[in-house]
Amino acid sequence: MDPTELIACHQCDALHYKRALHSGTVARCARCGAVLYRGLSERLDRVTAMTLAALITFVIAQAAPIVQLETNGIATQTTLAAAIAALWAENSQVIAMLVLCSTTLFPLAELCALLYLLFSLRAGIRPYAFDELLRMIQWIRPWGMIEVFMLGVLVALVKLSSLAEMRPEAALFAFGALTLMIASVVTFDPRVLWDVADRLDEGVTTCSRATRHS
Repeated sequence: MDPTELIACHQCDALHYKRALHSGTVARCARCGAVLYRGLSERLDRVTAMTLAALITFVIAQAAPIVQLETNGIATQTTLAAAIAALWAENSQVIAMLVLCSTTLFPLAELCALLYLLFSLRAGIRPYAFDELLRMIQWIRPWGMIEVFMLGVLVALVKLSSLAEMRPEAALFAFGALTLMIASVVTFDPRVLWDVADRLDEGVTTCSRATRHS
């Protein structure tokens, strides 16, 4: 029995033989019913395009002002970075770090790592630190909370609407679009990339054997 052909359920640790699946199908644990892995999809172009678009939108959302507040003839604009800096200056360092990690560092790390893996695999190359990057994506994915931040901004805007005149800026729309894009990206199971990498390794091994025999 080849141990590389086995997969352990992440819920109950039951071992199963890993078999090739058709695109769109799912393998479930025979003991607890948890999803083990999904069928290999050859259509990585859509995921790559969506991840790249999300990264571009992320940069716009971070750099542009979120909203403009005007009261007594004085207009004020703020960005996410300025809001985090203000929290830090108000002696709320813990909250500032949580906002920074959940809305900036973790989503950016996931998008960059996933894009790097996708571009490399589409080019037929198993990228450096492939296993480590996939595990990192799996670990940080639950901590990216762009949608929670967007909900908090909307609630704050509703409460402030009676105190000042508000004008939404580019970053607010960018965060709205980014929320939808992130929701689409996270539906992609990065463990599928292991199957893509395994196929690349099998192809390299076959070519090496053919070269030696010739």
